[in-house]
Amino acid sequence: MTEDKIKALDDKIRQSEGREGKYLTFVLAGEEYGIGILKVREIIGMMTITTVPQTPSYVKGVINLRGKVIPVMDLRLKFNMQAMEYTERTCIIVVEITGPARKIPMGIVVDSVSEVLNIKSSDIEETPNFGSKLETDYILGMAKTGDGVKILLDIDKVLNDEELTALERSA
Repeated sequence: MTEDKIKALDDKIRQSEGREGKYLTFVLAGEEYGIGILKVREIIGMMTITTVPQTPSYVKGVINLRGKVIPVMDLRLKFNMQAMEYTERTCIIVVEITGPARKIPMGIVVDSVSEVLNIKSSDIEETPNFGSKLETDYILGMAKTGDGVKILLDIDKVLNDEELTALERSA
């Protein structure tokens, strides 16, 4: 094996070890997703969301969570999925996103929360290549589970720096 191949393999092992851990899983449009549990601050039921004018369609507005104004985005709309009426299972996951300047608390609307899973690095595969036109940097990997595949998200990369700055201003 050449030195380059050894280094590439070593990098791949190190990267997959960094993805191992506990994930909060949730459902969006019938598909299962996961977010690293260390990014999750809390899960709350739907509450009144104050709309903010001139924000992207996926930004639902802001909520007042114990005296703190937090921006909320609908992950279905951000991922260009069909909008859905909120149900009693719809909830807001409050996450902490690492932005360009600081950590930003943000709510994400999901169809329902499933469970917390401990996922081993051996069960996480690389994101398939869907072609050069599709942006998939926000996907950490694909977790193989007994009942299928869960898409693991890097919540820090779901929004780009420009979108995060605009979201921060709205709050």
